[in-house]
Amino acid sequence: MAGHSKWANIQHRKGRQDKARSKLFSKLAKDIAIASKMGGPDPDMNPRLRLAIANAKGQSMPKDNIQRAVDKGAGGDGEDYEEIRYEGFGPGGIGFIVEASTDNKNRAAMAVRTAFSKNGGALGETGSVAFMFDQAGKIEYPLAVTDEDGMMEAAIEAGADDCESDDAADDQWDEYEPVHTIWTARDDLGTVAAELEKTFGEAKSVNLVWKAQNNIDNPDQAASVIRLMDALEDCDDVSTVFHNFEMSEAAMETLESEE
Repeated sequence: MAGHSKWANIQHRKGRQDKARSKLFSKLAKDIAIASKMGGPDPDMNPRLRLAIANAKGQSMPKDNIQRAVDKGAGGDGEDYEEIRYEGFGPGGIGFIVEASTDNKNRAAMAVRTAFSKNGGALGETGSVAFMFDQAGKIEYPLAVTDEDGMMEAAIEAGADDCESDDAADDQWDEYEPVHTIWTARDDLGTVAAELEKTFGEAKSVNLVWKAQNNIDNPDQAASVIRLMDALEDCDDVSTVFHNFEMSEAAMETLESEE
């Protein structure tokens, strides 16, 4: 999902962090169970499960929760989840990609469609938005593990495509932890993550994401875009929401003026 440390500040002030964390753990457990069911419970033999577990650990998900999710998927006694991608447009033509894991496609589709229609958007056809994004690997490490040059050098040696580091001054923004973000080609995510782990330990997060090719800077639509994002993320079946909205300083000022 596109964003910045100040975006985390907005979320915090809206009182959503506890709810978001609970939903995050639920999503992580679902991802682990699906991966375990599809490829087996041994992470050494199941790359997808290995990434799911690494991401859960990076988000401080308790080990017992992780193991229960693995066992649930391996035992085949959980729900039969299906992964679905929805695409649509928000206010001002902002593109959205919504990933869901559900055991009821009709329920998920209705919830996503309703979220779009009630918040100034419209659900589109498959492919109507995805062409504006690239699927890429994204790895995050806290700034504390090394300096910007150290992470850049390690990322290059590991085969990453790019590396970005937040400004340490962003610590002022509530509970957000500034990070090094390492970008990889889709198929290189597992290899690069494994190489970086040898040097820096487990990452904060390891994910395949939809990365916008170009972000749209439209400050006047900031509040409407966030309302749509909130509505989509509140859908029980939705796992992740990606968009190409630019959270610029002007957009921040617009949001603050409306609070």
